[in-house]
Amino acid sequence: MAETRRRDKAATRAALLEAARRRFAEHGYDGTGVRDIAADAGVDATLIFRYFGSKRELFAEAVHIEIPQGLGRDPRRGLASLTDELLGRVVFTDHGGPESEHPLLVMLRSTGRPEVRSRLRDQLCADYLADFSERFGADDARLRSELVGALLVGIGLMRSVVGSPALSEASFDQTRGLVAAMVTALQDDAPGERGAPPGRADGGPAPG
Repeated sequence: MAETRRRDKAATRAALLEAARRRFAEHGYDGTGVRDIAADAGVDATLIFRYFGSKRELFAEAVHIEIPQGLGRDPRRGLASLTDELLGRVVFTDHGGPESEHPLLVMLRSTGRPEVRSRLRDQLCADYLADFSERFGADDARLRSELVGALLVGIGLMRSVVGSPALSEASFDQTRGLVAAMVTALQDDAPGERGAPPGRADGGPAPG
């Protein structure tokens, strides 16, 4: 009986998280009520407070992406390898059922709230991109690491929000090599070219 209760609790939590992601993604934090989430999950609203404590804590768990701490501090792993793992965890991981929304999308729909913007910034820049800055070893390392973040978030948005045909249908294996090539290009640091806009292939100036 105790094992059944544990399974029921886990299933209820999962159903509430999936319902919360859909609601928060569609209506934002302010436009979503706990009764609506509970109704979508088919449970009483009091269970939200029992399992999560508050609407704010439910939101925090709904948008959390599990990424190992210190991911970029292993000296044996190159930046392309680290980006490959983040691509799998942030973009291609299934975060719920087939209709569940991606946590980043859920946060983006609620960025009108300062605390949500702060959480999004911390999760993107402080959690996993901070380690990347140290690994680039360039004067503009933070910029380069944030460009990696922009690449990953952009891929996620193109897949989950825009629904672009090629990216939406592409598998992780099809995508990872191309992403690694772009990250490797960011590691290139030709002397005398840092900070200068690239010219055209025909030798003329870059378009203004």
